[in-house]
Amino acid sequence: MTAPFATTEPPVTDPAGMSRRYATLVVAALSIVALTCVAFLIPVPYVTMQPGPAFNTLGQFDGKPMFSFGKGIKTYPTSGSLDFTTVSVTRADSHVPLSEAVRSYFDSNTAVVPKSLIYPDRQSASDSTVESAAQLASSKDTSQAAALRAAGYKVTSVPAVQSVLKGGASVGKLIAGDVIDKVDSVKPANATAVASAISSRKSGGKVSITVTRDGAQRTVNIVTKPDPKDKTKARIGISLGEKFVYPIDITNNVGSEIGGPSAGSMFALAIYDKLTPGSLTGGKRVAGTGEITGDGAVQPIGGIRQKMAGASAGKASIFLVPTANCAEALKGDNFGMTLVRISTLKSAISALEKLSANQSTKVPTCN
Repeated sequence: MTAPFATTEPPVTDPAGMSRRYATLVVAALSIVALTCVAFLIPVPYVTMQPGPAFNTLGQFDGKPMFSFGKGIKTYPTSGSLDFTTVSVTRADSHVPLSEAVRSYFDSNTAVVPKSLIYPDRQSASDSTVESAAQLASSKDTSQAAALRAAGYKVTSVPAVQSVLKGGASVGKLIAGDVIDKVDSVKPANATAVASAISSRKSGGKVSITVTRDGAQRTVNIVTKPDPKDKTKARIGISLGEKFVYPIDITNNVGSEIGGPSAGSMFALAIYDKLTPGSLTGGKRVAGTGEITGDGAVQPIGGIRQKMAGASAGKASIFLVPTANCAEALKGDNFGMTLVRISTLKSAISALEKLSANQSTKVPTCN
């Protein structure tokens, strides 16, 4: 009698069935790969903000001095640099694929933000360019007013049309830059007086607006429309601002390649530095940002981290930060720069003068 022993039979297989399952797995895997690739190529509703170049406001722009002054205007030697910083933003008509958005998310110097925050109401590329140019023009204007006032010059202002709203009652009658001389027969003291005079009218009635454009005065009659948010108030579809009357001629030669309002503070510092004795920088490389009003108030801006990175690439040792941007500025590397906190043009001037005399002097900083 022989001892029993175990046997193992090979599993019963169906070559055709196995082939079908293998094919299914391969197709599924390839589908996942394809869908992943497509997903990474599909545009997403985001834009990227990256560090842009820095420009020395005490130097040249496109081969011309950034600021030129009229004949007979006394200016003083400067040293070092006062750099305004920029952000490179995805164009309104560009599409960011998911792969780029994901890659940018992990880059500490790049911000990925919803497109609607940068280009509201599906703003087109051309509309964005026009708006940025208008903001730059306004920044040039207010920075000059603030600098001249800080340097001791008298600057007056008159109410003016800042922009004409699409579909508004003033389309074809008024344009940006028109100085408003009269509302009917009354000369308004400022932009607030213009707004009050118009809003008090009955909607649908006519108002006579006298403006100066290109040195010539003209009068137009405009039929008012109701304010969309308050039907009891009349509107003519314009936004109002100030146009300054300067005692001396200054030309800002920054071209249309740059847009937006955030260079205003650095523009103002450069003008002030050239019109007053001594050097604000003490030979140092100073960079910064901040929108500025005609009376010298510094306002917050976007992209502070990207601007800091751009300033660092330009070897700046001091960076001027609007007070309201300090919290964001501290969310990461300071790139070895002293982050000086500024709320007005005068506070920026004071801090730079102190640091110029003694780099270890205490000045307001982001902390």
